[in-house]
Amino acid sequence: MPARPTARRSLLVTVGALAAVGLTAAGCGSDSLSGGSASSSSTTSAAPSGSADASLKAMLPQSVQDSGVLRVGTNAEYAPNEFLEGTTIKGMDIDIMNAVGNKLGVKVEYSNASFDSLITGVTSNRYDAAISSFTINAKRLEAVNMVQYYNAGTQWVVAKGNPEGIDPDNACGQTVSVQTGTTQSDDDLPKRQEACKTAGKGEIQVLSFDSQEDATAAVVQGRAKAMLADSPIAAYAVKQTGDKLQLAGDVYDAAPYGIVVPKAETQAAQAISTALGEIAKDGAYKAALTPWGGDNGAVTEFPVNPAAS
Repeated sequence: MPARPTARRSLLVTVGALAAVGLTAAGCGSDSLSGGSASSSSTTSAAPSGSADASLKAMLPQSVQDSGVLRVGTNAEYAPNEFLEGTTIKGMDIDIMNAVGNKLGVKVEYSNASFDSLITGVTSNRYDAAISSFTINAKRLEAVNMVQYYNAGTQWVVAKGNPEGIDPDNACGQTVSVQTGTTQSDDDLPKRQEACKTAGKGEIQVLSFDSQEDATAAVVQGRAKAMLADSPIAAYAVKQTGDKLQLAGDVYDAAPYGIVVPKAETQAAQAISTALGEIAKDGAYKAALTPWGGDNGAVTEFPVNPAAS
């Protein structure tokens, strides 16, 4: 889960509801761009779109029914789940949300914004929903509805060969990078800091970045000795940096991701839940996961507001 302190203007990207799952476009600027079909992108799979379900569209807010557009916030800083490639927003979450939009019979219009502004954007009606690798937790469930769609844990990453001998279970005194606003930043590291303090050991030096790309770069450049992130993001970072990084320790604290929906829009949340179940049946869900190596985190149930710690 991402964030970014530096100012950035949002870019809206429209994806046709009946287009094949795949390419969505956005960029760092003030222009709006329209997404093309999946066939124009060789890195995004065209999943079976199936047919729109009018009964599900009728469960969406009247404004969405009238406009035919579902406004979705995301933070394109968390490859491979959501990220910018040139002026194109890509990723597993984007492909999943596009398939959901197809099933709901609406266009999905993305706003690229800082991670820690997304839930506020949903609660203030800037967005109708948000998808950005949000771990479902009790604090978030107090403010919004969350629809489960994936499962991921936390993974540490170190320099290739682990020359500093970093032990994720004993990182006291080490410099660690992380993305601001993530579960790792807000929950995991504070607990580790407290444990270090109780044990009378050196404090973990945390380098917090709004961009996951910057957090990864800090380890590659030697400014941080390790980083921690969601397991699919950590694995993708290692892959993208060639022989510069490696995974450290095991994946732990696996928890579900959720699509964020306003607290009052319980019917809309249920519509998204049902749409997820339908795309799981018609193959679009698997087709959205596979190109990004996300099959291991697939879920078979898509409840609204599942129990969370």
